[in-house]
Amino acid sequence: MENNGDLDLNCHATGDVRLDKAIYQWITWDKNPRTRAQIEALLLDGQVEELRRRLCSRMAFGTAGLRAAMGAGFALINDLTIIQSTQGIYKYLARFFPDFGSRGIVVGYDTRAQEASGCNSERLARLTAAVMLCKDIPVFLFSTYVPTPFVPYAVKRLGAAAGVMVTASHNPKEDNGYKVYWDNGAQISSPNDKEILKCIEESLEPWSESWNESLADSSPLRSDPLREISKKYMEDLSSVCFHRELNTKSPLKFVHSSFHGVGHDYVQQAFRAFGFPPPIPVPEQKDPDPNFSTVSCPNPEEGESVLELSLRLAERENAKIVMATDPDADRLAVAEQSDRCGWKVFTGNELAALLGWWMLFNWKETHSDPADMERMYMLATTVSSKILKAFARIEGFHFEETLPGFKWIGKKIHELAKTGNEVIFAFEESIGFLCGSMVPDKDGVSAAVVVAEMASYLYNKNLTLHQQLENIYETYGYHISTTSYVICHDPPTVKRIFTRLRNFEGENTYPKSSGGHSIVDVRDVTTGYDSSQPDKLCVLPVTKSSQMITFTLQNGIVATLRTSGTEPKIKFYTEFCAPPGKSDISSLEEELKNVQDTLVEEFLEPDKNNLIRRSI
Repeated sequence: MENNGDLDLNCHATGDVRLDKAIYQWITWDKNPRTRAQIEALLLDGQVEELRRRLCSRMAFGTAGLRAAMGAGFALINDLTIIQSTQGIYKYLARFFPDFGSRGIVVGYDTRAQEASGCNSERLARLTAAVMLCKDIPVFLFSTYVPTPFVPYAVKRLGAAAGVMVTASHNPKEDNGYKVYWDNGAQISSPNDKEILKCIEESLEPWSESWNESLADSSPLRSDPLREISKKYMEDLSSVCFHRELNTKSPLKFVHSSFHGVGHDYVQQAFRAFGFPPPIPVPEQKDPDPNFSTVSCPNPEEGESVLELSLRLAERENAKIVMATDPDADRLAVAEQSDRCGWKVFTGNELAALLGWWMLFNWKETHSDPADMERMYMLATTVSSKILKAFARIEGFHFEETLPGFKWIGKKIHELAKTGNEVIFAFEESIGFLCGSMVPDKDGVSAAVVVAEMASYLYNKNLTLHQQLENIYETYGYHISTTSYVICHDPPTVKRIFTRLRNFEGENTYPKSSGGHSIVDVRDVTTGYDSSQPDKLCVLPVTKSSQMITFTLQNGIVATLRTSGTEPKIKFYTEFCAPPGKSDISSLEEELKNVQDTLVEEFLEPDKNNLIRRSI
């Protein structure tokens, strides 16, 4: 190893040829003094295993991009890995789009930061822009933080070839991410993600100009789309605003928390666009704070425990509805105050039932031609509630499932649009909603104001959101679901758990029952097996890189076990899909709980496998 600066690499060689090469590459290529110093300190301290963890593996494209902790190393998010990733994306886009040099790319960012490494989302976005600008690619770089949905919206509006959003959404404060969108505004999916990863691996050495962050200020090819996109987005909200005149007279009060993220200004603007006064902000959580100082985790999906400040403010202000957008404002949580039972925090599946009903109700008001119904679709990921399927069965429109993740929903929307079809609503159970056709991605800003209008309409008819949810279940059948997870930081353990399920009790087959009920069908998306199909092959795409098995029980319960693409979790989803008229809720809930408890204990064996159970 050669000498570099004051550190004699020859004197600190580890004896591992691969690791020594990686150390040399890092110290040679990294021009951020903070992250370079982290690797040098680990080398001087002889921290060989930590160096190997950081330097001998690379981030893989997961949920439409990269997500990892911020810090030094090829396995983490930092200046160098962002530059390498962008160089690979440039290489792929230049090959794929002959007009890339005229179409350009959109770049946005959130407010995440880590002082120790000098990493922050704005700097990483500016370096992303620099890589493109030094190759004469136009860059639409937002001049300040924006909600994630603004990037795909801008890609479509501006006709860009792609988009990049620097964000880790609701992940812990230590993390950051790099989310990539295709020219149709959808998150990238296979095969583009795999091809981009290949191009990254072919473009690891930084170009000298890639570090020139000042290009983001000085290049004539850089423009700021903020004003145009904000204006057009707020104007386009009219496509999902159905009762503006009623909104202007609504006495309802709303509280909104942006969870220390980017959502405050934009949710305020969206409410005004619908004719509402802006919602009451939670003052402690209104402004960006990369430390997320008032919440145990920055994910409003966790429920009442992380919504405490919002709920208490709503009680003081006599506000009936609380809304919380996650830090990058693409997800939405909603709670409603009830005189009888305190606060009702809606699950993602429950809120989807309400929003799906609302979008269908208003669509039917303006579409009387039966042929229109033939072209109308709703979508949901396969681990989400089947309530939209029940809607479609009774109302006569089309419903389709996708693999988990909005990248698959976006891809399906694009496919359906090619044949003249329209998706009016889509969702994933983890509080991600798409209302209308503005953005082919989940959008907490538009969803928040659509919920506000729905609530105002219902309250005007002396109905609460909770009461309307009950009405929906009475009409279409109760759909009771639970979602939770266990944490496992050891990938071999995860693999062993799922391998055992495919060879349960040494019989070279899947489990045959759970909670005293027979399993009638098994779908294994990892291997491509589906017992319900005549050819035993999955209709959904096979995803060998992740684990997901779905069990359908004789009593109608559907249960899915899957690994997360962004977190060290095994998630489990169970739902009882009852037919209309069956309303003994307590017995349905008891049966569902029994199945889930059995499934977790027998299939995952948390104690034996040292799994960490969800704490809240």
